[in-house]
Amino acid sequence: MENFKYEILHTCKQTGARVGRLTTPHGVIETPVFMPVGTMATVKGLSPEELKEMGSQIILSNTYHLYLRPGSDLIERAGGLHKFMNWDRPILTDSGGFQIFSLSSMRKITEDGVTFNSFLDGSKHFIGPEESMHIQQQLGSDIVMAFDECTAAGTDYEKSKEAMERTLRWLDRCSKHDFSGKQMLFPIVQGNMYADLRLESLKRTIPYAKCGIAIGGLSVGEPKPVMYEMLDVLQPHYPENMPRYLMGVGSADCIVEGFMHGIDMMDCVLPTRIARNGTAMTYKGDLTIRNAKYKDDFSPVEEGCDCYCCRNYTRAYVRHLINTDEIFGGRLLSIHNIRFLNRLVNDIKKAIWEDRLRDFRDEFFETYEFRREQDKEAFNKWFSGILIR
Repeated sequence: MENFKYEILHTCKQTGARVGRLTTPHGVIETPVFMPVGTMATVKGLSPEELKEMGSQIILSNTYHLYLRPGSDLIERAGGLHKFMNWDRPILTDSGGFQIFSLSSMRKITEDGVTFNSFLDGSKHFIGPEESMHIQQQLGSDIVMAFDECTAAGTDYEKSKEAMERTLRWLDRCSKHDFSGKQMLFPIVQGNMYADLRLESLKRTIPYAKCGIAIGGLSVGEPKPVMYEMLDVLQPHYPENMPRYLMGVGSADCIVEGFMHGIDMMDCVLPTRIARNGTAMTYKGDLTIRNAKYKDDFSPVEEGCDCYCCRNYTRAYVRHLINTDEIFGGRLLSIHNIRFLNRLVNDIKKAIWEDRLRDFRDEFFETYEFRREQDKEAFNKWFSGILIR
């Protein structure tokens, strides 16, 4: 534990949201924090130097994909993931559980672990709790995620309970791995969309949490208000002395709500994925830059943004790049989107320090436009409900 420490610097009087500092072997992470995802040991299209310039403190890499290629043995021989990808700040690796869950027809779950076929060549592989811990130790990440079983939104109660119980048994096996104090295991709370299962999972997971705990199995297809309800259920029961990590969440509205609900860390592929498809994230909502209305728009992607893209290029130019399939267009929007989320998190952090995060949330949603009308309707219904509680 001497290489890891979490300190709470301030708690918002309006909401209970926190500003904190997580110390790891590769540096200090100021929370709240958004973590860009570098699935294949790179945040797609971006260099480590660019990520640092955008203010990224920590990145996430993917155990499942790196195990399949180039192979965790090779990365270990290279001196670990930090040296392999030339990133000297903290790294978090997921366990591979979610990716294997996503394979559905290509995997078989047993008490021992999961047998699955590679999406690359169909070859058969097996990963259980011990194997996942060993692979992540080879990768050398700072934060290691427990091997868990994730269930899809809509999974019935009995199957969700069965998966939760198996996740807890797997966690016990993960906890026996010796990381020699160089890596920290984050256990994962499961339970699907059932409040009693979520609370049971949290209660039985906390004894394994030494310097961080994760909430998994949300943002897997359920309406966003359902996710917020689950966070409402859990918030009063988290341990205070460690960061809480909400896995796989990265839209601007969810980031604001997540930190409102006591979360400290989030990650998602969303900002770079939608960037490559021509979408920019802004304080007023997402902009589909490829649309014709931006053809003669010579303003920055977002007024007031300090990113490299907005300082140097216009919506019209970025639109041209996207519509001609130029790689530079996706790179520019990726730079903008990650910088936007880091700016948003910094503004949230400032609001926490000033004890006005709820006011900030209300101001944010006065101008934010949802991408889909059903998202707006669902949010408005949920938001109206919490106002009258």
